[in-house]
Amino acid sequence: MAPPPARQVDLARAGQARAGLSPLRGVRAPLLAAGLALAASAYVALVDPNRPGHYLTCPLLASTGLYCAACGGLRAVHDLSRLDVAGAWAMNPLLVAALPFVAIAWARWFARARAGGSAGAGGLRSAALAWVVLVVVLGFAAARNVPALAPWLAP
Repeated sequence: MAPPPARQVDLARAGQARAGLSPLRGVRAPLLAAGLALAASAYVALVDPNRPGHYLTCPLLASTGLYCAACGGLRAVHDLSRLDVAGAWAMNPLLVAALPFVAIAWARWFARARAGGSAGAGGLRSAALAWVVLVVVLGFAAARNVPALAPWLAP
């Protein structure tokens, strides 16, 4: 009979302690990702993307005149760093709407890594979620280029 999952986690941690492994070893990747995201956000907060010459222009916008799903994202992050949610929403509503889901996904990744689980768990559910995200992003990119929707979706 297999021990309960909590017992397995305790045994895994005890084995790591005996082997001399750091308790942070399993959570390095989620912590590194969070640190990079915070550093990038801090940079965008300090260097205003609304002033020309600080950031590259979106290649799709420059070559075709069409907005991609990420257009306005830097300005949205800059506005969020100043707690201007309405301004961020005006620049990229998809980014603002997605942030809570990204935070939840990161928390689940961190918890799974801390418990010693694999980062790739999920199988069919993860594949279906990836397809849903792809459809939403592509649909948003198409919708923000429809002239009738431009007042609400274009940056």
